Amino acid sequence: MTTATDGIRLLAGEIDHHTGDTLRRALNACDTPGRRTVLDMRQVTFMDSSGINTLLATDLDAAATDGSWLRLADVQPPVLHTLDIVGLPHIIPCYPSLQEALTA
Repeated sequence: MTTATDGIRLLAGEIDHHTGDTLRRALNACDTPGRRTVLDMRQVTFMDSSGINTLLATDLDAAATDGSWLRLADVQPPVLHTLDIVGLPHIIPCYPSLQEALTA
């Protein structure tokens, strides 16, 4: 599930092959020039390679669009461990809190 307010998107639940397309559609706004998106991931309990691929594709789209970026906030330890394994925090900035992601 995802909700959005002023470029802040709150994700909840699991991000896997069943929910990856829904997440991708929700994040399509990142290809708008100047679109800044923070994903609040404090309620994400699981992520598999589908979620990683979706985040990478979204980040690439944002990087190719002037003034756009993607940040992750409050990633919980089990999900952060998965992201660390593939080195995603070196590509997409991860912040310990939503406030830090918004003000970085």
